[in-house]
Amino acid sequence: MSFFAGKDPEAGDKYSCDAIAHVVVPRTVDLGDGFSVRRALPSARSRMVGPFIFFDHFGPAEFRAGTGLDVRPHPHIGLATVTYLFDGEIMHRDSLGTAAAIKPGEVNWMTAGRGIVHSERTDADLRTNGSPIHGLQMWVGLPAAKEEMDAGFAHHETGEFPLITDNGKTVRVVVGSLYGAKSPVPVVHETMFGDVTLKAGTTLPIDAGHEERALYVIQGTIDIAGDKFEPGRLLVFKPGDKLTVTAATDAHFVLVGGAPMDGPRHIWWNFVSSRKERIEQAKAEWKAGHFGKVPGDEIEFIPLPEQ
Repeated sequence: MSFFAGKDPEAGDKYSCDAIAHVVVPRTVDLGDGFSVRRALPSARSRMVGPFIFFDHFGPAEFRAGTGLDVRPHPHIGLATVTYLFDGEIMHRDSLGTAAAIKPGEVNWMTAGRGIVHSERTDADLRTNGSPIHGLQMWVGLPAAKEEMDAGFAHHETGEFPLITDNGKTVRVVVGSLYGAKSPVPVVHETMFGDVTLKAGTTLPIDAGHEERALYVIQGTIDIAGDKFEPGRLLVFKPGDKLTVTAATDAHFVLVGGAPMDGPRHIWWNFVSSRKERIEQAKAEWKAGHFGKVPGDEIEFIPLPEQ
């Protein structure tokens, strides 16, 4: 899913904390009715953080009665999409025949590999009275040797994820390993994603176990070495540096990262690949109608952009 054809987010001001390489200020687009999307990756200074090549934060918003999310069927190659909600519900359908609703704290992990088509909509029963929406969608690149792997889909319930709680700290280990706990989500490249809440005044150490790391502030204010950061900022950390996050107020943020990808990736629309010619091939195949259909959502589709 890509809500809008966004330009690169802007790099933020330089901060004094030695552990922060730079701060990304996402580009924000209002799609109407108070529904906004903030894109933090790719950015002018960080094309990727670990395997994460795309990071969208959407909402919080409230769909009016009779309305909802309608992302029509569209294709992907060369990546895996990670959808994670804080509020609301989205119905996912794809060309593998999957029909799975995602709710807060759950994960939809869709591997595109050589090609998949999917749609994301608000289910009909939620449109009657309106419904909330708030969450993240992220794309992770696949290693070059796995870019043409079989497409796949996995749904993970909230109770599957390790939850670490201690004196005002809560960390849900969603993907990869953090603080000695490991997520059940299978990955083909070292990937880390954690959902963190801190009570005001509490601290959380962030070690250097993952070479590439970033923190995105969802809610509240955090402090790192005397610098304060508000919601809607992606802090990209330098490799090898340990640091400590202090909650200046009750705070909610996510940690993302992992091992560097094995070379640069090209990204065009919904296609990611280490080879430009593979993206051109995917463009031609979608335009010619050679991708699969989405059972239960076969009529509509998003056409190939003109540029």
